[in-house]
Amino acid sequence: MKKTLLLSVAASAMLMAGGDIAPVVETEAPAPAEFLIFNNIYAKGEIRPRYEGVDDKANLADKADAFTNRLTLGIGADFMQIDGLSVYLEGTNVMGSGDFYSTGRDDNNLGLYDTVVDPDQTRITQAYLDYKFGDTLIRAGRQGVNLDNQRFVGTVNWRQMPQTYDAAAIINNSVENLDLLAAYIWRVNTVKELDFDTNSVILHAAYHFMPELTVTAYDYIIEDFADTYGIAATGNIGMDFGKLNYRLEYAHQDDPTNGTGSADADYYNIQAGLNISGFLVGAQYEVLGAGNNGNGAFYTPLATLHAHNGWADVFLAATPVDGLVDLNGMIGYKADGFGVLKAIYHDFSSDRGSTDYGTEWDVVYQNKIPGVKGLSGLIKGAWFSDDNWRGGDKSVIWAMLDYKFSTK
Repeated sequence: MKKTLLLSVAASAMLMAGGDIAPVVETEAPAPAEFLIFNNIYAKGEIRPRYEGVDDKANLADKADAFTNRLTLGIGADFMQIDGLSVYLEGTNVMGSGDFYSTGRDDNNLGLYDTVVDPDQTRITQAYLDYKFGDTLIRAGRQGVNLDNQRFVGTVNWRQMPQTYDAAAIINNSVENLDLLAAYIWRVNTVKELDFDTNSVILHAAYHFMPELTVTAYDYIIEDFADTYGIAATGNIGMDFGKLNYRLEYAHQDDPTNGTGSADADYYNIQAGLNISGFLVGAQYEVLGAGNNGNGAFYTPLATLHAHNGWADVFLAATPVDGLVDLNGMIGYKADGFGVLKAIYHDFSSDRGSTDYGTEWDVVYQNKIPGVKGLSGLIKGAWFSDDNWRGGDKSVIWAMLDYKFSTK
C-alpha cells in the first residue's frame, strides 16, 4: 500500500504599533512550501496470546500458570525522497496474568511459583534507518538480528518480548554468491528488561557454492563475554526418494575481554535431516565443550537458546562447567493443510567426565487456522527427566495463537 504524507509550512505576521492592530493590507498569499517526508508507508503487527504451564520439581515453588499476550505494531516508509533511504519504527507490549514469577513482574511471587520469563513491559523493539545503494545495505538503530540457526546471535523470538540490539550494521552482496555482514553493537535489549551496554563486533560471511554446499565463517567478539570464531558447511541435497539437509560446524571460544583469562573451549555440531514425501527424520550430535583451563564451558550469550538443547530450558542459564553433549533424534510429518508435527528426544551428558544430565522429550504441532489470513495455532510440550543431576524433573506445556498482518 502506497501512501503519501505531506507537511506544509506557512507563515503569517500581524503588525502592531502602540497597542493598535495595524490595518490589513490585502496581498496575494504565497504558495505554501511542501516537503514530501514519507511515502510508500506500510504497517504490520502481531497479536500472540499464549498459555504456559511450568512444573519444575527441582524447587519448592508451586506450578506456574501464565496467560500472556504480545501486541506488536510497526510502521515503515521511504524517507525524504532519497533513493534507498527508509525508516522503520516498532513497539511491543507484553501483559500477563495468572500465578507465575517473572523478573520485574511481581517480586512477591519469587519462590512461590515457577518462573515464566515474560514480564509485563512495553518497549520500542525496533527503530532503525536503512540506506540501500547497489548491493549494500546500511542499517543503524535498534534492530533484530538473526544469524544462521541462531545458535550464536538471535532475537529469542519465542519469548513474548524479543531480544533486540542497538547497532550499526552493513550488509554487502556485491560479489556473486557471497553474503557479507559486519555489525557493531553498543547495547543488548534482553527479553527481561535486564539490558546491558557493550562494545561488541559481529563478523559473518557466507559463500554459496551450490544448493548442496554453503560455507559460512564468523567471528563474534562479545565484550565481557567471549570471542567466538568458527566455520560451518550447510546444504540441501535432492535425492530420488527425498531431500537431505545437513549442518557441519566447528567453533572455538576464548575470552580476551573480561580479564579472567581464556575459556579455551570448543564447539561441534553434526546435524542431518531427511524429508521423504513429508515424513521427517533427523539426528544431531552437538557438543558445547568444557574449558581446557578451568575457566568455564563453551557458551552463547546472545543466542536464541530456547531453540537448542531442549525446550524445557534446563540449560538456559549457563552451560554446565563440564560442558554439554546433546545427542538427539527427531521424527515428524509436514504437509499443506495438515501443518507440521514433530517429536524430538534428547540425551544429555557432560563433555568432561561421565555425568548423566538426563533426557527430554519435546513435541510440537503447528498449523494455519483456515478462514483467517495470518492466523496460526500451536500446541507444544517439553518433558525433562532428571537422573539426580539437578534434583528434579521439569515439564512445560504451551497453547498459543499467533495472528500477523501487514499492509506491505
